[in-house]
Amino acid sequence: MTKITRLFDFPYYQLENNNLPDALVTKYNGEWVKTSTQQYIDQANTLSRAFLKLGVQKNDKIAIISSNNRTEWNITDIGVLQTGAQTVPIYPTISEEDYQYILNHSESTYCIVSDIEVLNKINAIKNNVPSLKDVYTFDEIPGEKNLKDLLSLGEDTSNQNEVEDRKNSVTTDNLATIIYTSGTTGKPKGVMLSHKNIVSNVLDSSKRIPFESGNVSALSFLPVCHIFERMILYLYQYYGISIYYAESIEKMSDNLKEVKPKVMSAVPRLLEKVYDKIYAKGTELTGLKKKIFFWAIDLGLRYEPYGANGFWYEFQLKIARKLIFSKWKEALGNRLELMVSGSAALQPRLTRVFAAAGIPIMEGYGLTETSPVIAVNDMRNHGFKIGTVGKILDNVEVKIAEDGEILCKGPNVMLGYYKDEKLTSEVIVNGYFHTGDIGEVDSEGFLKITDRKKEMFKTSGGKYIAPQILENTMKQSRFIEQIMVIGEGQKMPAAIIQPSFDFIKEWAQIHKINLGATNEEIVNNPKVIERIAQEVDTLNTKFGNWEKIKRFELTPDIWSIEEGHLTPTLKLKRKVILEKYKGLYEKIYN
Repeated sequence: MTKITRLFDFPYYQLENNNLPDALVTKYNGEWVKTSTQQYIDQANTLSRAFLKLGVQKNDKIAIISSNNRTEWNITDIGVLQTGAQTVPIYPTISEEDYQYILNHSESTYCIVSDIEVLNKINAIKNNVPSLKDVYTFDEIPGEKNLKDLLSLGEDTSNQNEVEDRKNSVTTDNLATIIYTSGTTGKPKGVMLSHKNIVSNVLDSSKRIPFESGNVSALSFLPVCHIFERMILYLYQYYGISIYYAESIEKMSDNLKEVKPKVMSAVPRLLEKVYDKIYAKGTELTGLKKKIFFWAIDLGLRYEPYGANGFWYEFQLKIARKLIFSKWKEALGNRLELMVSGSAALQPRLTRVFAAAGIPIMEGYGLTETSPVIAVNDMRNHGFKIGTVGKILDNVEVKIAEDGEILCKGPNVMLGYYKDEKLTSEVIVNGYFHTGDIGEVDSEGFLKITDRKKEMFKTSGGKYIAPQILENTMKQSRFIEQIMVIGEGQKMPAAIIQPSFDFIKEWAQIHKINLGATNEEIVNNPKVIERIAQEVDTLNTKFGNWEKIKRFELTPDIWSIEEGHLTPTLKLKRKVILEKYKGLYEKIYN
């Protein structure tokens, strides 16, 4: 029996326990193409043989950059790791300048990219990366070296024994991957994760996820270059779950209906959008149907797990599930039983309403530096509590520092930052990783995150402001797409808001308001400003007087990863946003 101590042990474990005909499934030219567990391993070995023939040495770095999740990513990952080299997964949407920095900093020798867009960005900077020997592509692009070239190079099995020797020389404590965190400030940091870091996190998280082995499919769309999705993909492999890769966020709805997954991972922003879409459909209903729809939503927003609301509530919930929530499930493929959410705080109302609909979201918490999971909710054994990120994983220790910061120790804590001992020694003290998050552990052992230590600020009156809590509350308004709370050292908190332009256009149509043609005109429309002010005032009632948002300015730009407002995991790049909207900041405070 394969004992899992290194990342490339997962597919072999799957072969022994759940030999799947559809281990990895990707859509090419409108057709879902299945790769079995055996093919997965065979192709990974073929790639390992090819890399050895190219002269790849143990501890070489090989970068993988893919615009979407696909079968080739996993095969390449295992193919590289088996040689004792390390993978450097890179976000596809970062700038050419960041590509150049990461490839040089990691001294990557080869780069494997998905498509022409990424290739063009790499070609623009590759002459400035002395270590880079060659670039290969997943897509077949005329005149470019392709993954198929590597597979044909590795066809000859005569050096397979060399691959086996390399595999045997890899220990659980060896470095497996360097993941460059997108960073809301400054240059990306290279997080060094060992095989043990990630393997321990997969095995310890597996006890919290109620999967059955085999005959279950999952839909994957969060970027696999991010440790959250990557760890979950290893977890699926461990459980023998078929992994289907979504084509894109635009085609998610179609893919859900085609694949009918039982499980998927998500980030809060996506779940907010799903909920808003469902809510918008409800507003279009009329008469009794509309009444029933909003009765069900109201019921959902009062949901408590484990029947805590009593018999009468549970009886009504049964009816709501039959009449309304069953249609939500249908839209999500009809078989979805579980969503795992991470990367940012989830609004409790979403946790409640989706759980009421019979599609519970298990919110977890962690960082790239902790491989990533520190704590996660679990429906079973009363391990689910709304407003928390669940109980701490086995083998992981958490303590709360005097200033409220969450400190973490365990086999999941990174080896350190690549080529940066100074920064490593600042964040890992006496074996404890300092997360930079503020939180508390309640009497039942549930961890609750209250804010980012680095993002909290004081007003000139000396009062602390926790911007994330304010921002999450304000985003409950359908008029607000993105918001950043500001006011460090100022007399009051304020906000820069990107309105939800699509929703405002619908609202204006209903109320026969002429908005004008451009976003610029929309944000300057007095009726829009007045309506958003009403929303802010209503949501402000949840906060103490010192933390209420007293003023705001609207921005006509759509905040995006490409334009630099957001990190690839959709968190606010606060410094960048402040810089971009210096004028609005001045307008608010001067």
